[in-house]
Amino acid sequence: MGEVDTGTGQDRTTARSRTGGDQGQVAVEFVGMLPIITATLVLLWQCALLGYTYTLAGDAADRAAHEAAVADLRRESRGEACERAGKESLEGDWRKSARTECWVDSGLVKAEVALKVPVLFPGIVDFPFSVTGNAAAAKEN
Repeated sequence: MGEVDTGTGQDRTTARSRTGGDQGQVAVEFVGMLPIITATLVLLWQCALLGYTYTLAGDAADRAAHEAAVADLRRESRGEACERAGKESLEGDWRKSARTECWVDSGLVKAEVALKVPVLFPGIVDFPFSVTGNAAAAKEN
């Protein structure tokens, strides 16, 4: 059987079962840690979303620079080609918040695309800052 507590003369397992023992301890500890676990997951998700937005901005800038570089060959306005290509490569709410600029500098067409970073899910709320992607392509004549 159980050990006898010399101070009271009672069996320890009997004393523990009368007071409730450790039942529910894991549940209480989990509930206490739940806010920390949740905050960590939210922070990791937000970091992933920030990185994805940087990737989208860089890809949109690459496409905008390329299309603006060959705009003369297609008899298209460089600004229109830049804006069109920059926004076509984006989806949904990122397209709405995109700001695209292209300019010619020393024989290169340079493009910059700025995107707002969403808070947790695209389309609900954005952070007040933008991330930018930059690219350049040789101007085609």
